[in-house]
Amino acid sequence: MGLQEEFEEYAEKAKTLPESTSNENKLILYGLYKQATVGPVDTSRPGIFNMRDRAKWDAWKAVEGKSKEEAMNDYITKVKQLLEEAAASS
Repeated sequence: MGLQEEFEEYAEKAKTLPESTSNENKLILYGLYKQATVGPVDTSRPGIFNMRDRAKWDAWKAVEGKSKEEAMNDYITKVKQLLEEAAASS
């Protein structure tokens, strides 16, 4: 299985993460996903009153230097870690 296929598989698995997954972890996944699928941030930072979108933008900006492959690998690793934590706590 290639990296792209594995990434897509884990993107689907990420949708099964429990509601209790922290916002911090969700933002990490969001940033890595955007970096892997879109590349570097291509929009301006949302305004101060748009806290949700601003946090998402910041998470994406934080991983801007990563290559597409690095971002995919980090995303897969993070989803695996969160799934293991969820399994251990259930």
